[in-house]
Amino acid sequence: MLTDNPELYEARFPDADRLAGRWAEDCLRRHRAGRRVLDLGCGTGRDAAQLHRAGRRVVGADLSTAMLAYARTHHPGPEYLRADLRGFDLPGAPFDAVVCLDSALLYCHTDTELDGFLASCRRALLPGGLLVAEMRNGAFFLGRTELLDAPAVHGFTWQGTAYASTTTLSVDRTAQLLRRVRRWSADDGSPPHEQDSAWRLLFPQELRRALAAHGFQVLELHDGPGPRTEPAWQEGTAPGTFADGDRLHLVARLTPTD
Repeated sequence: MLTDNPELYEARFPDADRLAGRWAEDCLRRHRAGRRVLDLGCGTGRDAAQLHRAGRRVVGADLSTAMLAYARTHHPGPEYLRADLRGFDLPGAPFDAVVCLDSALLYCHTDTELDGFLASCRRALLPGGLLVAEMRNGAFFLGRTELLDAPAVHGFTWQGTAYASTTTLSVDRTAQLLRRVRRWSADDGSPPHEQDSAWRLLFPQELRRALAAHGFQVLELHDGPGPRTEPAWQEGTAPGTFADGDRLHLVARLTPTD
């Protein structure tokens, strides 16, 4: 639904203050990353364009052709390419940093897919390059159910049509996935639409081990502050320490090899 309709995506998830892109730029600046950045899972291109405005040379990559077409028209500046983050080799490498926001990394549902992502990042980065990621926190769901107990209902109006969504989350413990079923309805007479998706539930120590296996040193790993936490992140906010918030924020450096 939203992946195929980028305008609807931005209407449902507005980011007028560009918090996600600004947070990523703040991480890059604090850790003195170079100018060339790859934004993986760039979606509509909002964050890639924000990084471009900050003076970065940006390549945005996504699997959705609809998102990429929208990004080229509505968020120009970066170069936009089609790629699968679970395994990629892109022109323009090596990069100084890879950015992966809004849980895009968690579409790596298996260890093999996660290894493919990290191996691809290693190939794409210069020695000493950064990986900056923001995602749901698997540790949040250890003994906590407030996001699982009842469906979440949201509504908004776009171009005169009222849309409503009912989202149900469940934990698939065997597959270690957070599964989401989202049912859409609209008052324009169109039939209801159901979307099924899932994110990998990665735990902090598990993520550290996977990163280390691919030659990354963790510089930051915390639950807040970040672009989707409360209170809202602002420039100059000091990195937090890990507790058990819903979001996990990562900055890792590719260690040079001898």
